[in-house]
Amino acid sequence: MVDVLLDDPRSGLDGDDRRWSRISSRRVALGAAVAAVPVLLIVLQIVAAHNGFEGPLHSLWNDFAGTPKSVSVPWAGLALALVGVSWRRRFVTLGAALAIDAVFAVVRVLHGGPMTIGNGAVIALTGLALVAWLGWEGADKRNALHAAALGALLILATKVGDVWLHITVMAGPNVLDRYVLLADHALGEPSWVMGQVVEALGPVGYGVLHWVYIELPVAAMVVAAWQLRRVVSSGVWPSHYLVRTFLVLGLVGPVVYVLFPVVGPMFAFAADGHGLQIGNYWPHTVPPLDAAPATLPFDTVTPRNCMPSMHTAWATTVFLHSRRAPDGSPAPRWLRWAGAFWLLATLTATLGFGYHYGADLLAGAVLCLTIESVLRAPERGWDRARIQLIAAGATLLATLLLSYRFLAVWMSQHPFPAGVILLGLFGAYVYAFYATWFARNRTAEFTPSAPVHVS
Repeated sequence: MVDVLLDDPRSGLDGDDRRWSRISSRRVALGAAVAAVPVLLIVLQIVAAHNGFEGPLHSLWNDFAGTPKSVSVPWAGLALALVGVSWRRRFVTLGAALAIDAVFAVVRVLHGGPMTIGNGAVIALTGLALVAWLGWEGADKRNALHAAALGALLILATKVGDVWLHITVMAGPNVLDRYVLLADHALGEPSWVMGQVVEALGPVGYGVLHWVYIELPVAAMVVAAWQLRRVVSSGVWPSHYLVRTFLVLGLVGPVVYVLFPVVGPMFAFAADGHGLQIGNYWPHTVPPLDAAPATLPFDTVTPRNCMPSMHTAWATTVFLHSRRAPDGSPAPRWLRWAGAFWLLATLTATLGFGYHYGADLLAGAVLCLTIESVLRAPERGWDRARIQLIAAGATLLATLLLSYRFLAVWMSQHPFPAGVILLGLFGAYVYAFYATWFARNRTAEFTPSAPVHVS
């Protein structure tokens, strides 16, 4: 709305004035967003402390001076931050991070702690940001701070996500797994099928899938680093890249958790349900269909983080951004194959480990395509095709959730037409997304010759 008013000839502003006014409005928005981050962390820390679980500030302190909760996330954040500096500064920062990590690891082991790493990456990222802020000027400073902010946001997002999982438990004492199981009957109970497939793959297959599942931030970092690899040499940031979609998904998706609490097959229908499961069915026996489903009271430990499947949403984002560069040119073959492998392996793991139902995956993919439609090609503007695609995605996601809750019995009793309708609607939306953003004529018409950068 601000940009529209500024572009109005009646505003009395010439072209340069309108341009600088837009830049100022964006800087104000950016400043407000930066200021909101510490406020959010403090609020979540208070909530966590009041309810007896680890908060984001406590977890962040452990990354600096204690035992990091994750090994890969701090290093993925640092790797993302390094795209904004020269090769010489990358080597210096990386060397400092490795040295700090080695010292922390030795001291930790000598005091009887676990052999893990991550402190050096967080400390080096912080040091890089401080040095750039206080000691550098011009493009070097802007690029370094931009990239460091992305790396820091990746780390902070995981802290917020950990707290939000506890909040889902507090907000959803009763779960809707009975309903989702009935709806999933229309899809052929894919979690039961893939659970047996993963079991047949043996320990090697399980190990590969498990690694893919838990190292999703690493895959995102690789794709993002490739997209941003020319930032330092060109001084130009792409108008859209993977990290933007990744972070927005992390903000929007988990809200659905509290609206539609689900724990997943391995908890509601298998031995990991802490005695509250309906039975030990998964993955070998499909539970009998319940013509009168009800909510299921569950424990105060298991997160209600199934609907939608955020792993599916994020893996789909990795897949989409591994297809083409931000300027519309094809990605290298190795990246396209890697993106496809990561998506397929993630989908296999989410189902085969019993973490999700097939219905969750559909919702996660629709959420991803909808958010991507909001953010992709901002230079194209809010034309009719974008608005229709976003509205269709939001409507489809709402339709899926409502049908899982209120039409689950009908779907289980009429699985073939219900499954055809679900997959047909999803397929139609995927085709509309492709036609809007990936078809050759669309790409040629709307892809700019160079990305836009506003400093």
